[in-house]
Amino acid sequence: MSRGTHRFKQQDLVRAVKGMMKAGVPIGRVEIGDGKLVIFAGQPDRQSPHEISADNEWDAVK
Repeated sequence: MSRGTHRFKQQDLVRAVKGMMKAGVPIGRVEIGDGKLVIFAGQPDRQSPHEISADNEWDAVK
């Protein structure tokens, strides 16, 4: 079963990231969704999704 046509390939993302790095532009983050690639320039976020604390304010709510 086919998943349909893809609007971009992994190589498209690799080319874009390598081009920014070669130009000396720091990459803050990359978002992929709705058939488009969005690359944000700048310093990476200090807290990645994997480093988010396990504490949740809603745990105390009854």
